[in-house]
Amino acid sequence: MAVRAERAARRSAWAGAAALAACVTLTVTAPSSAASEARASAGPSGVQARAAAIAVASTGHVLWSRDLNTELPMASITKVMTAMLVIRAGDLSRRITVPSAVVGYVEGHDASSAGLRPGDTLTASQLLEGLLLPSGADAAYTLAEVYGPGLDAFIAKMNATARLLGMTRTHFSNFDGLPWPTGYSTYSTPADLIKLGRFAMASAVFRSIVDRRSYRVAAGSGHHAYFWLNLNPLLGVYPGAVGIKTGYTPAAGHCLLFEVTRGSRSFIGVNLDSPGVGTTVNGADATRMLNWAFSLRGY
Repeated sequence: MAVRAERAARRSAWAGAAALAACVTLTVTAPSSAASEARASAGPSGVQARAAAIAVASTGHVLWSRDLNTELPMASITKVMTAMLVIRAGDLSRRITVPSAVVGYVEGHDASSAGLRPGDTLTASQLLEGLLLPSGADAAYTLAEVYGPGLDAFIAKMNATARLLGMTRTHFSNFDGLPWPTGYSTYSTPADLIKLGRFAMASAVFRSIVDRRSYRVAAGSGHHAYFWLNLNPLLGVYPGAVGIKTGYTPAAGHCLLFEVTRGSRSFIGVNLDSPGVGTTVNGADATRMLNWAFSLRGY
């Protein structure tokens, strides 16, 4: 039954991809009342991101944006696409051995890590947790190598899927958003990332992972124990937060793709190159946009 459910989830996710590619358009929607119209015209106050947008999650209608189509690096938000390629491929119970190359890769790029031990054998499902919660570049490397097969083939699939989704101003040069070969060679726009976020959140598998605040893998045959915390600053802090993904590099700044649901109201948004201290992404700009969106009537 688990296999049938997984296949059904994949079919549902890719039906959503086709629907998005065919009919999703991002437009600025006019509020219904005079008071809401005034607030919408002003937009959220205090947002410091270089580029940002917030939209109605169910339709993709953008309520406010700044530099909606400006191409900027998005750091580890890249891993949303990585995860979706793995989920699309399926067989999430597949057992995968962590290659020894991940150690040098993480150390060489000073990358965020799930702390994977070379030689450990974990399922693809467990590796997705290590990819999305602690933003493990080692998990991204391991999954890309297997599901390409090979890193270059996997990156090519990422770009092909971006084209399918209509992400015309997005390019992936790697599978994790790290600044190689340059800090700006992997890039996207707020408009494209909202498309990606809506597509990903239509997957029950993906949604269940990014909504999780922590995940534990007990030591077992063939692997050590692991415990991963979700880096999303909104989870458990901003009421109704259900995801999605953080990102940071010096070139990208603080980045956050997010979604919040309260009752029948859901908003999805993104901020790129927000200010912040250190490498831990903060939710300040996302909070400002969400507070403003929830103040509007009719959405």
